[in-house]
Amino acid sequence: MRIELDHVFVCTAPGAPQADTLVEFGLHEGPPNEHLGQGTACRRFPFVNAMIEFLSISDETEARSPRTARTLLWERWAGRHDKASPFGVCVRPGDSQNMDPPFASWEYRPVYLPDPLFMSIGQAGVEEPMWVHMRFLQRVQREHQFTEHPIGAREITGLTLISPVSLRSDAAQKIVESGVLTSRTGSAHVLEIEFEGNRRKEQIDFRPHLPLIFHF
Repeated sequence: MRIELDHVFVCTAPGAPQADTLVEFGLHEGPPNEHLGQGTACRRFPFVNAMIEFLSISDETEARSPRTARTLLWERWAGRHDKASPFGVCVRPGDSQNMDPPFASWEYRPVYLPDPLFMSIGQAGVEEPMWVHMRFLQRVQREHQFTEHPIGAREITGLTLISPVSLRSDAAQKIVESGVLTSRTGSAHVLEIEFEGNRRKEQIDFRPHLPLIFHF
């Protein structure tokens, strides 16, 4: 069963002002999005094959409602400077013959998704990233959303997750085995994102404003 990266998200302050740093770096920002009924909003940067989102809580009541509570989005966002991983890794099927998630999960049906669509949420605590399988997405949808970036980055070609804890959930293991990302332990939660196979051998570290390192 083959899966592909669809998007990653990073929990940020309300309104995601940190995203301005990426605009200054040379990325073209796509249209923002609000997840009605879920209590979250995001700013987005599209690439040919995937997307980077900066996610924040826009409505605490909705984020902590019975429908949304099991996602632990509130706990992840509120604990992003402490022990919670501020990241989410969302994948899609890479093979139209098998659309099922490759890891243990539960079905999340947010208000903003029309029936019968749902997300498969991996069973993991907030110390790991949120793992999400979205069977209704395809690469062509990302290709249609892409606009050229001034810096020249077109495609995300690698992810490396640095985590203070070992990844133990079934979802984490399956996503690592798939080749979507690699992982290693470190003192803090950091996500390294590679573009264009790191062709130019350049690096930019956005810490402490964002727990991101780009290789391009």
